[in-house]
Amino acid sequence: MVRPTRETERKYEVPSSADLSWLPGLDRVKGVATVVASGTAELDAVYYDTADLRLFRAKATLRRRTGGADAGWHLKLPMTGDSREEIQSPLAADVPQPLLDLIRSRTRGAELTPLVRIRTDRAVWRLADAEDAVLAELAVDAVRAESLRTHAAPTAWREMEVELAGNETDPALLDAVEAGLREQGIARAQSPSKLARALEETGAASADDRDRSGGPGGSAGEQVLAYVREQLEALTAYDPAVRLDRPDAVHKMRVACRRLRSCLRSYRTVLNRDVTDPVRDELKWLAGELGAERDQEVLRERLTHGVGSLPRELVLGPVTARLQVWGVGHGDEAHRRTLDALGSPRYLTLLDTLAGFVEKPPLRAKAGEDADKVMAKAVLKEFHRLAGRMDTALSLPPGDERDAALHNARKAAKRVRYAAEAARGALGKPAKRLGRSVKAVQSVLGDHHDSVVARATLRELAVAAATAGESAFTWGLLYGREEPVAAARERQVHTAWESASKPALRKRLSK
Repeated sequence: MVRPTRETERKYEVPSSADLSWLPGLDRVKGVATVVASGTAELDAVYYDTADLRLFRAKATLRRRTGGADAGWHLKLPMTGDSREEIQSPLAADVPQPLLDLIRSRTRGAELTPLVRIRTDRAVWRLADAEDAVLAELAVDAVRAESLRTHAAPTAWREMEVELAGNETDPALLDAVEAGLREQGIARAQSPSKLARALEETGAASADDRDRSGGPGGSAGEQVLAYVREQLEALTAYDPAVRLDRPDAVHKMRVACRRLRSCLRSYRTVLNRDVTDPVRDELKWLAGELGAERDQEVLRERLTHGVGSLPRELVLGPVTARLQVWGVGHGDEAHRRTLDALGSPRYLTLLDTLAGFVEKPPLRAKAGEDADKVMAKAVLKEFHRLAGRMDTALSLPPGDERDAALHNARKAAKRVRYAAEAARGALGKPAKRLGRSVKAVQSVLGDHHDSVVARATLRELAVAAATAGESAFTWGLLYGREEPVAAARERQVHTAWESASKPALRKRLSK
C-alpha cells in the first residue's frame, strides 16, 4: 500500500560553526506566532538507482529510510516550483512492487542497486500560528554521506530545510521565512537535494547530469529534437499519475504520445523515416490503449451532464443507476486495459527505443539547415493536407460519411497544430497564431465527434433499457438533444475554418 503526499520545502546552507540560537526569533515572521523546538531524530537512508542514474537524471529519488516518524520506502517525483510528490510505502527489505511500477517509465525495468547512504542527525522546530496550528517545520540537519559504489571518501555538511506542514498552508509563508533567514546570513542551498550534493561531492555525478540536453540551437535538427525530448519527458512524467488514477492524467499522457507521433511524421525531412516509422507505429498503439480510457472519461462526463441538466419529471425509470453501472463497468475495463499496456514488455521496449532515439538521433541532411525554412515548409505541408480533408468533408451531404470525413479532418488539424507547436522556437509568433487558429477548428470538430459518439451510446442504452422493461424515453430525449448540437458544430466549422485558412497566416509563416 502506498501513501502519496505533496512535499513543499526549501533547503538552505548552514555553516558548521553557525550559531542558531536566534531561531525562536522567527516568530516575528508574518503569520508565525511561535517557534518551538520539537525534538531530534537520527535518520539513516539508503538511496537506490540504476547503474546509469536514470532516476537521478529524471529528478526522482528512491530511498529506504529508518528512524523518524516516517520510516519506510520513499519515492519522490518532481512537481512545479518548490513542491515534489512523495509516495511512501511501509518498511520492507526490498523495493515494494507498487513503487517499482511508479518508476517503471524512468528506470525502464533496469536493475536498482544501492547508490548512496546518507545519515542525518535532525533537530526540528515547529512554526505555529496564534491558534497553535503548525504551519511549517524547520529542520537543521547534520549530514554524513558515503558512496556505496565508489571508494570516494565520505562527505559531511550542515543544512536547513523549511517544509510546509500541509497543502492548506499558504506557500507565501516560505518567502516570509526565507526573508527572516537571509537577515541571519542563511542562503539557499546550491544543491536541490541531499542526494545531489552527496553524488557531486563524492564524484559519482554532477549537477550537469540532471540536464544534459541543453537548449535548442538554430538548426532544424536541434529544434525538432528539443521538442521530441520535451514530449518524451512528459510521457515519462505522466506515467505514475496514470497508474495512480489522477484526474486528466490519461489525457495528458495520450497527448504526449500524439505530439511525439505527429512530430516524427511532420519532420521526415529532418529525421530518417526508416527509423521513425516503426516508432510511430508503436506510439499509435500506446495512444490507442490510453484512448479507450480517455474516450470513456469524456463520454461519461457528457452523458452525466446531459442527465443532470434534465428536469426531474423527464427522467423516467432508473436512468441514473443504469448510467452509473454502465460508467463503472466500462471505466474499470478501460483502466485495466491502460494498466496492462503500461505493464507490458512492448511499452518498455518503446521507452527504450525513444531514449536511444534521443541519445543517437537518426538525422538526415536537412537537420543541419536553418530551422526556420525547413520547419516552415513542414508546417505548410501539413496545412495543405488539412485543407484537402476539410474541402472533402465540407463537400459531403450530412450523414455518416460526412461525420467520418470531419473526424479525419480533425486528426489532420491536430497534426498542423503540433507541427506549428514544435516550430515555435524557430518561427515565433506566426507559428503560434497558426496553431491557435487551427486549434479552434480542432475544438469544434472535437465537439462534433463527441456528439456523434454520444448518440451511438445513447441508442445502445435505450435498447438495453427497453430490453429490461424500462422506459427508454429519457435516452431518446437525450439523443434528440445531441442532433442539433452536432448540426450547430457543423455550421461553426465553416467559420472557424475560414479564419484558420486566411492566406495572411501562412504568408507570415514562410517569410
